[in-house]
Amino acid sequence: QVQLVESGGGLVQAGGSLRLSCAASGSEMEIARMGWYRQAPGKQRELVAHIARRDITTYADSAKDRFIISRDSARNTVYLQMNSLKVEDTGVYYCNVLRRWFNDEYWGQGTQVIVSS
Repeated sequence: QVQLVESGGGLVQAGGSLRLSCAASGSEMEIARMGWYRQAPGKQRELVAHIARRDITTYADSAKDRFIISRDSARNTVYLQMNSLKVEDTGVYYCNVLRRWFNDEYWGQGTQVIVSS
């Protein structure tokens, strides 16, 4: 089992920045991939960015050039630095972890991000 603890959401004006963090803990914690998904009101959950082994990153088009995903492997923690935030970035951001060997996924409880105009 894996537990995820997210932090860093909040209210920010358009053009501002926020940094999200997600710390994973549990047994057999070799992680294949960590990432962030967003669910805007009335929409499906969608990928924002993820980072895999060897720090290979993938970004949604909407996040490229504005967001940076990084991780501290020793602490099983993933970060999402969000810059130049837009109103359309508003939503609940969920941390996601894919565990190596087991190929099972875990989700955080979500952290709210609200970007005001």
